[in-house]
This record gives sequence, C-alpha cells and structure tokens, in this order.
Amino acid sequence: MGHKNLLLTKKFWPSFWTQFFGAFNDNVFKNALIILIQYKAYSIAALPAESVVALCGGIFILPFFLFSATAGQLCDKYPKHQLMYYIKIWEVLVMGMGAYGFLSENFIILLVTLFLMGLQSTFFGPIKYAILPELLNKDELVEGNAFFEMGTFVAILLGTILGGLLIAIEDDGALWVSVSVIFFALLGVLFSRGVFKLTAQDPNILVSYGIFRPTLNILKMAKRKKSVFLAILGISWFWFLGAALLSMFPGYVKNYFNGNEHVVTLFLALFSVGVALGSVICEKLSRERLELGLVPFGTIGMSFFILDLFFLGSPIKSVEEISLWEFLNHPDAMRVMIDLFGLSVFSGFFTVPLYTFVQVESDDNERSRVIAALNVINALFMVGSAIILILLYALNLSMPQIFGIWAILNLIVSLYIYSVLPEFLLRFIAMILTRISYRLKVNGYENILEDKSAVLVCNHVSFVDWLIIAAGIKRPVRFVIYYKFMKIPVIRFLFKDAKVIAISSKKECEETYNQAMESISKALEENELICLFPEGEITKNGELSSFKPGIEKILKENPVPVIPMTLNGLWGSFFSRKYNQKALSRPSLLLRNWFRKVELNIYPPLREDVSAKALEDFIKERVKL
Repeated sequence: MGHKNLLLTKKFWPSFWTQFFGAFNDNVFKNALIILIQYKAYSIAALPAESVVALCGGIFILPFFLFSATAGQLCDKYPKHQLMYYIKIWEVLVMGMGAYGFLSENFIILLVTLFLMGLQSTFFGPIKYAILPELLNKDELVEGNAFFEMGTFVAILLGTILGGLLIAIEDDGALWVSVSVIFFALLGVLFSRGVFKLTAQDPNILVSYGIFRPTLNILKMAKRKKSVFLAILGISWFWFLGAALLSMFPGYVKNYFNGNEHVVTLFLALFSVGVALGSVICEKLSRERLELGLVPFGTIGMSFFILDLFFLGSPIKSVEEISLWEFLNHPDAMRVMIDLFGLSVFSGFFTVPLYTFVQVESDDNERSRVIAALNVINALFMVGSAIILILLYALNLSMPQIFGIWAILNLIVSLYIYSVLPEFLLRFIAMILTRISYRLKVNGYENILEDKSAVLVCNHVSFVDWLIIAAGIKRPVRFVIYYKFMKIPVIRFLFKDAKVIAISSKKECEETYNQAMESISKALEENELICLFPEGEITKNGELSSFKPGIEKILKENPVPVIPMTLNGLWGSFFSRKYNQKALSRPSLLLRNWFRKVELNIYPPLREDVSAKALEDFIKERVKL
C-alpha cells in the first residue's frame, strides 16, 4: 500500500510545516545578520568581518555541545507535541528580542539572540526526528524522513534568499526583517498546535541538568548499539563534508570565477534543491522500505562529483566581476553546476536511510537521547571540519586541491561503508537492475515475517532468479547456491560480499556440505532469511524437477517456518534454458524479452516439518511459466 499523500495527512503535515518554518526563520535571521555584519562592518576586538561571521557560526552551534543531553532527556520524559508547542512559543519571544536588536542596531543583543536560537534548535532537534516513529507507520518512515530532509534544505535556501533580500531594502530593511521573523515564528506556533497528541515515552526519567556527565551518558547510550552508532557517524560525516563545501563555495565563486553574490546564491540553490530532490528520489527508490544499499551508493556518487571539481582545476577567471547571466555563459559553468547538483542529489541518497535507521533501531524510550547524541557528534564534526579547512588554507592549498582531499576522504568512507554493508548495496543494485529489465510484481509480501528467521523455497527457472527474489523482498536474503559458482572470479567476489552460502552434495564434497549446513543453522539462529532452490538445478524443460531431500534435513535441524514461492514469467528469457539451449546463448532474446512481466508469488508459511515431496507438490500446482 502506497502513501502518496503523506504531506496531506493530519498526522504528518503539522509537524512538517512546524519544522519547515523553524529552519526557514533561522536562516532569514542568520543571513540578514551576516549581511549586516559585512555591510555595517560590525566588529568585536577588531576582528575582520569574515572572522565575526565565523564567530556567529560558533555562537549558534555552542548550545548543541552544552545542552543536547538535557534536551534529549526532556524529549523522552514529556510528550513531544507539548514540547514542540512550548519551543515555538519560545521562538516568538527570541525573535522579538532579535527584532529589537535589528531595529536598534544593537550587535550584542543580536548575538545573544543568535545564541538563544541555537539553544532553541538544540531542544527542537531531538523532537524533529524522534517524533516521526510515533506519528508514522514503519513503512512510512523513509517517506517521512525524505520529506523532512527536503523541507529542511528548501527552507534553508528560501530563508537565506529572503533574509538577504529583506535586509537589502533601503532604509527599512531592518524593519522588514524584524516583522518577518516574528510573523514566521507565529506561523510555526500555529502549525505546532495541530501536531498529534502523543504520550511520553519514558515519564520516569530523572533529568540530569549538568553538562559534561549527561552528555557522556547520552554518547554511551548512542554507542550501545554498534549499528546505530555507525549510522550516527555516517550522518555526522555528511555534515562534516557539507559544512566544509558550503563554506568554500563563496570563496570558490569569487576567486575562481569572479562571480557576484547572485552566483553564490545559485550555488546554494543547486546544493539545497539537489539534496531535496535526492531525498525524494531516495524515497521512490526505497519503495516504502529502509534501503541501506543507498548509503554506499550515495557516498560513491558524492565522491565522483567532488573529484571532478578537482580535475576541473582552476577555471578561467574573469577580469571583471561577472553577473549570474555571465556566469551561466562561462565555459566551465555547466560542468561545475552538474558536479554541485550531482553531489547534492547523492547526498540525499546518503542521509535519508541513515536517519531512518537511527529512528528504527533506537529503543522507543531512548530515541530522543540518541538523537541528541547525534546532534552533539554532528556539532563536533562540523567544528572539526572548520578547523581542518583552516589548516588546509594555511598550507596554501588551492580550492581544487582541497576538493581532491575531500573526494579521497569520502572515497575511504565509501569503501568502509561498503565493507560494513556489502549485501545491502548489492541488493539495491539488484533492485535497480530488475526494475530496468523487468516489470516485477510481488504478490503476498505480507507473508514474509518482519524480523524472524524463515526458509524460503522457490522453483528454479533461470540464472537470475536470485536477482529477482533479492529485489522483490524488502529484507536481506541469504541464498544457498551450488559451490562451483564460487570459483568464477567476478561472481565469487560478488557472492562473497552478498554472504551467499555455497553448498555441494555430501558425495561431492563432504566438507563444503557440512560448512553450508553450519552456516545455514547459524543464519537462522540470528533471525535471517535463507533462500534455496530445492530442485538443485535450473529447469531445462520448464517442468519442475524433484526436490532434493536436503530441505528436510535443514528444517529438521532448524524448526523455522518454511515459505514457498513461485517465479513466473522467466521461462523463455535470455537467462533460461528454453529451446534446449544453453542459457545466455541467444543475445536476440535479451532485447526481445526486455521489460517482460515477471511475478514473484509468496505464499503463507507452511509447518516446519513439511516434507520435500509436499513442498514440491505445493509449488508445482502454482507454477505458471
């Protein structure tokens, strides 16, 4: 069942628009303040404008270090809809102070306001992501996170543009900014009133209001599950890289193109729209499931486009400052824009599954504190990013060289993520290949148990049966295949990463047979899905062959549900053995059968002690070649 109108559902849209206008308002205020600093030459201790702007970034991020632990505890202790409303009221008061700062041109008040905005974001962050699993069903979470990511980056873009436009209004700029930030804060309050009424996840928490010990406690909580902590580090890496690139773009535009501020805005627009689009595409590719295969795919894509900025080197710089239109006619402009847009689209593929994974895998009564820990680590990575960037500048490295360093670091991250999640990437690639090649329809997916072990059995029609099954089932599946396939060089590498279990008959190789049985038992003990083809070979005549008795031994030693399946539509395809041919021997079939209709039918689980003959008869009655 699809969820095409999630943005229109009462359970979702109030929280979406509440967080949207929060991010939007932050950026209206921040960009107006930055422009004011640059043009009014506000200074602290004789620091230049660029340093004051950097200081503003530090002031905004400081509360994340100091108060994230408290925010996470309160978010788990009290109902999130109430906290969201109180925080939006707080925003109105803070923006009122900011309005006074703008109108009186009191720089100290503006900096205090900026700190309080960071404090508000610190308390809002755990609610923003922890609330989604309470509002949405599990199969809606990817879509919900995709919309939140899309909304955040569109809000950043629009808020930044509006803040710049308003403060630039001659004589009345400060007034327009002041009225706007209060108006949008009130709009946020209005939307927060519509958020679904929720119950507290852990009302018995004794809140610790310190700084260091509570922060260490939530970091330990986040580390408790290794998979969750790795996802947190992945998200933080994205913010590390994103913060560095976004801070480089203004200098890149000015120093390498001599472009004006409108070209800088175009770069921000491409980045923001790209992440937003990538988030939406991620949801479409995921098909209502958490698709971790998109994570390594996303990092590889990001690395490719950043690396191209390195290979581009130093574009031809105009002697005079160029406008947006002149930039668009620059010989290197299209390549740079494609790189920037591609980088940001793949960033969306990277972040949405990781945020969803953290939500799904965190315990309900700890989720807000885990996300608060995520915010602390994000802040650490962003500060580290700024420090490393300053050091790279101090080494007199050019921006293209720094792009090359980021690309190499990101490739290292890509390889590590692949080493952790190889089967997820391969399953995602299987899904893409299947979508391109076939019109796959899956019937009876609800018969796959959500988090329990089972043995899947299916008729064997072609060399790509495993590909179809891997693409059609939302959970990772471990396939049992004939051991000689593992001796083919490229296939051996892929199958090893996909955690395929190689098997032989006991007569052929007793050691391989025993190892396979041990691997199957271990996988089933760990609640994994095992898929095997009991015929033991691909059909040569379209008829179902007799099932080998090995399935009975597996089920006897591992009393788990057995789920029968049938594949229909692959007989006669390029990968089958119809017409007494060798598979893959008639290339004309590849094009003739392109996008052919294929069905994967999944039937209700049968009893654990079912015989090979009973399974064979069950599937034979339902196979339609």
